[in-house]
Amino acid sequence: MTTRPELTGTHGMVASTHWLASAAGMAVLEDGGNAFDAAVAAGFVLQVVEPHLNGPGGEVPALFATAEDPRPRALAAQGPAPRAATITHYRDELGLDLVPGTGLLATTVPGAWDGWLLLLRDHGTKSLRDVLGYAIGYARNGFPLVDKIRSTIETVRGMFTEHWPTSAQQWLDGGAAPKPGVLWRNPALADTWERLLAEAETVAERDAQIDAARRAWSGGFVAEAVDRFVKTPVRDNTGRDHAGVLSGQDMAEFTATYEEPLTHELSDGWTLAKFGVWTQGPALAQQLGMLEGLDVRYVDGVADAGTVHRSIEATKLAMADREAWYGDSAVPDITDDLLAAPYTTERRKLVSEHAALELRPGHPGGRTPELPPFVAEGRGAGGPIDPSGVGLGEPTVSPSGESRGDTVHLDVVDRWGNLVSATPSGGWLQSSPTIPELGFCLGSRMQMFWLDDGLANSLVPGKRPRLTLSPSLALRGGVPTLAFGTPGGDQQEQWQSCFWLAHVRAGLNLQEAIDAPAWNSGAFPSSFYPRTWIPGRLVAESRLGADTLGELRRRGHDVLDAGPWALGRLSAVSRDPDTGILRAAANARGAQGYAAGR
Repeated sequence: MTTRPELTGTHGMVASTHWLASAAGMAVLEDGGNAFDAAVAAGFVLQVVEPHLNGPGGEVPALFATAEDPRPRALAAQGPAPRAATITHYRDELGLDLVPGTGLLATTVPGAWDGWLLLLRDHGTKSLRDVLGYAIGYARNGFPLVDKIRSTIETVRGMFTEHWPTSAQQWLDGGAAPKPGVLWRNPALADTWERLLAEAETVAERDAQIDAARRAWSGGFVAEAVDRFVKTPVRDNTGRDHAGVLSGQDMAEFTATYEEPLTHELSDGWTLAKFGVWTQGPALAQQLGMLEGLDVRYVDGVADAGTVHRSIEATKLAMADREAWYGDSAVPDITDDLLAAPYTTERRKLVSEHAALELRPGHPGGRTPELPPFVAEGRGAGGPIDPSGVGLGEPTVSPSGESRGDTVHLDVVDRWGNLVSATPSGGWLQSSPTIPELGFCLGSRMQMFWLDDGLANSLVPGKRPRLTLSPSLALRGGVPTLAFGTPGGDQQEQWQSCFWLAHVRAGLNLQEAIDAPAWNSGAFPSSFYPRTWIPGRLVAESRLGADTLGELRRRGHDVLDAGPWALGRLSAVSRDPDTGILRAAANARGAQGYAAGR
């Protein structure tokens, strides 16, 4: 049973976490644009209509393949730690043992603007005004505000009124959170985009305009406004006021880049493409590699207890390796050892019939794992996690603004065979105060670094935080076939694993696989402040069945029933290389995600 049909067609497909973004992307395809034009238009609309999940001050990783070249590529638009972001400053001068999850100390260089424009320049066909116009229209004229935005604003209303007055001015209506369904506007953001366009259009040629807009952001009025704003201390979730370390010079020195993604061969001719070890992307490849040697069973579209158990145990092993080995300062070529068949076999043997309660990083290439002291000493284990927010699909926000897994996702395929999967995030309305003259706030991705020297994910100026954002691309027989992903922070690789097992291993179609009951583990350290976890925690949708949940408890899992429809916000598109038929599906949970196509 599915909530809606899998879409099929031949012209183009867009799937995302908000219907307005999907509609904008489809409008671009109908106007003759390609998948890259559509993805950029949809990405900018998501910055407006899901401001509690992403924004202009955030970042965007994307995987893509072009009709001319089947080799997957990665757009890396995650800004690094600023030059002044040193462990000495945070630990010794400020007395912190973790990077805060809100405020200005957690701000990396914003990467989304440069990333989207680089993708548009090199692979799109439309002008910047053509693709940005949809987002400007919603910011200027208003968009229907969904209830999750209201509830997020309500949660952080006290922080806004007491400490972040510029955010109160932007997001409160007479001191209260706005009502769902109201048309909400952000004229300051529309003005910022219009000014960037005006500066870009002082030159005539399309590519030159896009590059001029990039410079106007990184070396012009946007960077100048950011540089001024971060110098004033603001309250963060340490309970103290701190100034930021980001500078206009940091922004001027940043450009988004392309890189070669990780590719991993799986069974039945499938190849999975993910971002490399500076992100958590390899964890999905590790999980699926371990599960290839284990039974996977679905009955009437629902996984049995053994499948869920084995999936969770593989997740724990992959995420333990993530804590020891993943990061922008990782050992060179560590991914080769992590994905090597002998190592996968060795890890698979650790999956027993009972739930493991300890973190067990492995020894890839014979190396000795080193966990952050915060993890090794168990300082976050069993910490104060709101049970309603452990791994749930919708944003989890504290009154001080810290968020776990607040993100959006979009996938696009066109009739020529271009394929894009992107997971934009950061710059959430609750991450730091709104910069009033720009209409957006800065991100908090630097909270994912550790304040200890010598680790794969140590805070180092110029390095990128270990990213949870993790789009996916898959090839079959060497041909780009499938793009998929989900918001969800640490749960992204897990819910994508659920989708893969249901779609590829069990043969469900895209919509059936997205709708199938999902699960995830909360038994490893969170990437988000305050970095807590619960050993043995398994979060599951009740539609798995009472007998299955009971069996999982019997096997030693600390099972949290999340309700029937709670986990994941997946979307996916595909193209059959033999027939050219396009398909799309989107998550019904939360009543926001939609696919569009024909």
